[in-house]
Amino acid sequence: MDHVNDVKDVTARTGVAGERIPTVIADRVDIVYRVNGTSAGRGSATAALNRIVRRKKTERASGVRTVHAVRNVSFVAYKGEAIGLIGTNGSGKSTLLKAVAGLLPVENGKIYTDGQPSLLGVNAALMSDLTGERNVHLGGLAMGMTREQIKERYQEIVDFSGINEKGDFISLPMRTYSSGMGSRLRFSIAAAKDHDVLLIDEALATGDAKFRQRSADRIRAMREHAGTVFLVSHSNSSIRETCERVLWLERGELRMDGPTEEVLKEYEAFTEPKKKPRPAKA
Repeated sequence: MDHVNDVKDVTARTGVAGERIPTVIADRVDIVYRVNGTSAGRGSATAALNRIVRRKKTERASGVRTVHAVRNVSFVAYKGEAIGLIGTNGSGKSTLLKAVAGLLPVENGKIYTDGQPSLLGVNAALMSDLTGERNVHLGGLAMGMTREQIKERYQEIVDFSGINEKGDFISLPMRTYSSGMGSRLRFSIAAAKDHDVLLIDEALATGDAKFRQRSADRIRAMREHAGTVFLVSHSNSSIRETCERVLWLERGELRMDGPTEEVLKEYEAFTEPKKKPRPAKA
């Protein structure tokens, strides 16, 4: 792993040590978006919205708005772990995942990875005008699989996705698929290969109970053979089925990091609608 001394320092600061192998270390990470508000035409809805949301005088002058998406987040992930990322909308879950994958720069702090992270999301790039069959081959090649490996695992990928259960959809263009079918095929392609670090963004939420169970079983197998799995999901049941550890982000800050049931108990109490007291009877 690169930056060995830094990794040791971060591990000591976060209070984790031992013989387990760290795969991802986030060291006091800040991620900031900068949105240029000057490109919209005068009188457009976007321009009006930008004028409303720009609060600071300097931002009004420059036309640039900053969004602090992740704030001072630190954690260490280990080989063999499946870690859920939870939080309300806009809490920074997907942003953090993209930064771990190397797709977003960090403003402050550092992210260290051992191996190559692979990001799988519901919008993972497959070609909508090509058939599912062709996308299986292209997706496999993009992950570094050989043509022989893809040929060997092709039927397993199709069967795992379940998209052919009601017809020969694998031979149709992906634009004809429902969002759930597309998501299942994306996950099935990614799951055909073991990964050092696999980052999954909501890909399990669109499947039925049978597919979610197959996915959970496959993730457990990947953890045994390779590295670490991160799962971003709004489905607490998917988190429970898949992960033994959870990171709870709220407003970009790491609010809790611990065993799944402990964190979900606190999160569900936080998100449960407050019941209004009943009026006293006369």
